Order: sequence, then structure tokens, then C-alpha cells
Amino acid sequence: MTKLWQGVLMMCAVLLAAPAWSADNDYRMGTGDVLHITVYGQPDLATDARVGENGNISFPLIGDVKLAGVTPAQGEAEIAQRLRKGGFINEPFVSLNVVQYRGQKISVLGRVNRPGQFALEKISRVSDALALASGIATDGADTITLVRTRDGKPEYRDIDMIALFTPGGEASNELVQDGDIINVPRQPMFYIYGEVQRPGSFRLERNMSVVQALSMGGGVTARGTQKGLKIMRRDASGELQQLDASLADPVRKDDVIYVKESLF
Repeated sequence: MTKLWQGVLMMCAVLLAAPAWSADNDYRMGTGDVLHITVYGQPDLATDARVGENGNISFPLIGDVKLAGVTPAQGEAEIAQRLRKGGFINEPFVSLNVVQYRGQKISVLGRVNRPGQFALEKISRVSDALALASGIATDGADTITLVRTRDGKPEYRDIDMIALFTPGGEASNELVQDGDIINVPRQPMFYIYGEVQRPGSFRLERNMSVVQALSMGGGVTARGTQKGLKIMRRDASGELQQLDASLADPVRKDDVIYVKESLF
């Protein structure tokens, strides 16, 4: 067998041995994670290890390797480099698989059914984190916020939950990492009173119009009229304005719609 074919077979074996989620390179290992590490063609180096409190594991021939805070792909590269530099193996092909997830903790807060802190036991995405919190509550918003600290600074990412579950929205279903906070705010509301069947507060749906708002209020009563509709809305300075409204006008957060009584 030529060296070329040996190389091809070796690469195929590495690809077949790689974990199914290896493309998810954002996952960063943490204290308590249990790892299974192999080196192609070197069965004596197969290692099962738990990441210690100091963030290290012990690997044959090269000793302690710090893996906390790095991705599996980075861990593979680090072990391979040290095996090569130490003169132990000329071209090591290393496969690192996380078999138990114990080091990652996230918080899911706000309008969810079971808010709190959760330990991740597998590679997880935003949808998985929400499932740990028993899902979004009925008054939860359609847009949630993922808060992540990088280099000591918080980053805020808004995630459209409606778009996430539509075709092509999978890209926004991000991997969650140790220390992430997912916050589900309260859904924006609007209010309607006057001559409607069910006056009160209602969930503001996306791109809602006044006529849709009226339908959520059960429609206009026999004494009411759709003419002369008014919206009370605060401007940028917080001042309350009274605006004339038509059925096609958009409804905004905290709008108060008034349906007056017909004069005839």
C-alpha cells in the first residue's frame, strides 16, 4: 500500500471517529466535563479523563493539559502539537469527544415557567436552554436576549423566537456556553377600553393593526362606533398624546385605544 493511500485511509478514519457535533466549535469545555480522547493508531493512548478544578487533565506522555475554556477542536490541536513537539508521534491525529457535560452552567430568567440556573449535561442550544426552564410563559415575548461575557465585557444578542422555528432560522439557535444568561422579557401589551365587548389589556402581536386590536377586544358593542377612534400614546419624551386613529393604523407597545359611543 502506497503512502498516499495510507494517508487517505488515515484521514477517513479520523473523520469517522469525530463526534457528530464537532463542527460546533463554539462549545468550550469546563470543570467536571468528562472527555474521551484517542490518537489514531495508538490504542495505548486512549484516555478517559475528567477536567479537574484547575481546568487540566492528565494525558499519557505529555502530562497536564489545560482544557477548560477551550473548544474540543482546540484541545485536539493542543494535544497533537505537544505529542509532535515532544518527539513521541510524528503526525498525530487526535480525536476528543465530550461524553459528559458537567462544567457548564447557564441562567434562564424572566418570563419562563421555571426560571433559575441550570447545569448543562450535553451540548445545548438556546432552544434546549428554554426547555430546561419548562418553556416560555404565556406572557413571554417573541424576542429574547442572550447575554454573554467576553473579555470581561457583556455582549447582548437579541434572538427572534418566531424566526428561529421557521425554515432557515436554525442559524440563530446558538450554542449556549458556561455563564450565559438568557432573559425572556414580558411581551409588549396594549390596552383597549370604551365601547368594546372585552375591554382590558392584551398581548401585542407583531405588525398588529387597530382593526386586529378591536377584534381581540371582541369587537365594537352595539352602542359603539369605529369612527372617531383615539389612541393615547407616549412620545419620545414620555408625554402622553391623544391621536386620531384609523382601522389600518399600527398599534405600538403600551398604546391605549379608546372606542367612543355612537351619537346616533
